[in-house]
Amino acid sequence: MKDFVQVSNSVTWTGVIDQDMKKFHGEELSIPNGTSYNSYLVRDEKTVLIDTVIYKEGYEWVSQLKKEINLNEIDYIIMNHSEPDHSGGLLELMREIPETPIVCTEKGMEILKKYYGKNWNFQTVKTGDRLNIGSKELIFVEMKMLHWPDSMLTYLTEENILFSNDAFGQHYANYGLFNDMSDQDQLNYECMKYYACILTPFSGILKNKLEEVLALDLKIDMICPSHGVIWRDNPLQIVQKYLKWCNNYSESQITIVYDTMWESTRKMAESIAEGISDVRQDIRVKLYNSGKNSENDIATEMFRSEGFLLGSSTINNGILPSMASLMESVKGLKFRDKKVGAFGSYGWNGKSLDILNEGLDEMGLERVSDGVKTMWNLDDEDREKCVEFGREFAKNLFVELL
Repeated sequence: MKDFVQVSNSVTWTGVIDQDMKKFHGEELSIPNGTSYNSYLVRDEKTVLIDTVIYKEGYEWVSQLKKEINLNEIDYIIMNHSEPDHSGGLLELMREIPETPIVCTEKGMEILKKYYGKNWNFQTVKTGDRLNIGSKELIFVEMKMLHWPDSMLTYLTEENILFSNDAFGQHYANYGLFNDMSDQDQLNYECMKYYACILTPFSGILKNKLEEVLALDLKIDMICPSHGVIWRDNPLQIVQKYLKWCNNYSESQITIVYDTMWESTRKMAESIAEGISDVRQDIRVKLYNSGKNSENDIATEMFRSEGFLLGSSTINNGILPSMASLMESVKGLKFRDKKVGAFGSYGWNGKSLDILNEGLDEMGLERVSDGVKTMWNLDDEDREKCVEFGREFAKNLFVELL
């Protein structure tokens, strides 16, 4: 277990780095770079622990915490969010200090009681409430549905540190701990992936909440999230990224996703990409086989695209399983302001195209045509039909630039 790290004069990082964790939310989210569970100890006249760690690390974490501090000296435990990756360590901790007050939102108390079946000493707070800990105060800001109904931020005055829980975090097991000690390309990608795959459905709420927090005019010198790096170098850079991402974000990119049985759908995807490039050579076109790539990585590329195309072979009156899973996932993410289309190959039953179109319509995105399909393998006529489909899609997408 990584040694605890001094973050500021009064704050110590008391978390866990988990480089072996490769899936999150059960098996739903791929996290190839691992993650961290960030907990923080704040010392003043009162001593406060902000968030805990995942349950599987609880025993070892409490053992290490005992070396850092006499647990009986902890005056308050702040739970910014009740999800088990942040609250799981409570079970081990509260065996040691069962009467210590747990500060959380009203909804947080409800969730913690339901998860752990314990009637601990809860103290509930709402936006604007303050906790005096000596020379400093903790100010609480509710962040309902970002991304659970109990979520909140905690702000430490004097040192101007924002403990943001899931907001502004990422799944990145960085032993350097701070953003200026990280691989910047990897960090930026993991931040976008975290937003795209977890927070996108709440973009409208997030936009309003960010504006509300900024209107408080709090000086922020450091942002300490519950996963990934601590933002100490230009910490507001991640806030600015969130402000862009929550506003129907896109880049000059088209993503083509397909799954294929005997390579015909792959050939269609490649021909469509050729047609797109005929129209706009400066556009970034990315192709992904949904059966061979991470569903979350593909969703991230779709999030950053101005438009995307989905293709599948027909199998048993349906579409290939990886494509069906991807579509269900993306439907829940509620992407906005993207143009979409579909394509597919078949032998004797061409239903895949209809199923793909129906799924795209359920996403609430603008489908630019009824798509294109081919039977068996592609001949020259089929290839040209796919190239032309790509051209038309690009023209529709970039009509204002042509």
